[in-house]
Amino acid sequence: MPTKVIAVANQKGGVGKTTTAVNLSACLASLGQRVLLFDLDPQANATSGVGLEKIEGASAYRVLLGEGSLLEKIRPTAFERLEMIPSEVDLCAADLEMARMENHLQRLSQALQPVLDSQRFDLIIIDCPPSLGILTLNAFAASDGLLVPLQCEYYALEGISMMNRVLGQLRDAGVNPRLEIFGVVMTMFDGRTKLCNEVVGEVRNLLGTKVFETVIPRGTKLAEAPSFGKPIIHYDKYSSGSAAYELLAQEVLERSNAA
Repeated sequence: MPTKVIAVANQKGGVGKTTTAVNLSACLASLGQRVLLFDLDPQANATSGVGLEKIEGASAYRVLLGEGSLLEKIRPTAFERLEMIPSEVDLCAADLEMARMENHLQRLSQALQPVLDSQRFDLIIIDCPPSLGILTLNAFAASDGLLVPLQCEYYALEGISMMNRVLGQLRDAGVNPRLEIFGVVMTMFDGRTKLCNEVVGEVRNLLGTKVFETVIPRGTKLAEAPSFGKPIIHYDKYSSGSAAYELLAQEVLERSNAA
């Protein structure tokens, strides 16, 4: 099967986007998938979340400007079958630089092609910045689908409607005709609160089967794991957060294989 590229995106910060990208990647790798986690967020939290240093010149920045190859940027992690293209702060400049270039929305698509051609990976998971800037739009243009983490709160649905509008524009402009929402995962769920249960119900009513069955709970262990540079299954395998991301990885695999 061809490599599937999934962008993990939400223009709102603090919704569990990077937590989902890191932990989903690690759980997919533990299920036997060859996974490339691509940190496209200048904050580089996914990079440190798998225990890699933020090293100057290690990000995709130069490649996006046409220098070198993404294959040279791939780094091993301490976790079997999980490799990484790290990020660092120089990616902040990419939005400005790329905006002035030809085919500015296709830079990442072009850069990813040799990685896809190498057939080294089953899945590429892109952690996008929490905005709808040029980097995120490049990720959308290069992806087969978007995985959208939604926090269980009142304004959750606003993010989805804006995302849908942007997807429609990219499809209509011919930038990526195949682009669609691969799935929506509800994060920071607390089953004891009426609000969380209401929001999940509302999102399911609106988006139906696009919403994964698995919900990601709030949890101390999930919050602690990044400071140890470990995904949750390698930090505390028996926590509720670990169980949730393992179930989510199985759902993602089933959807990928059904597509």
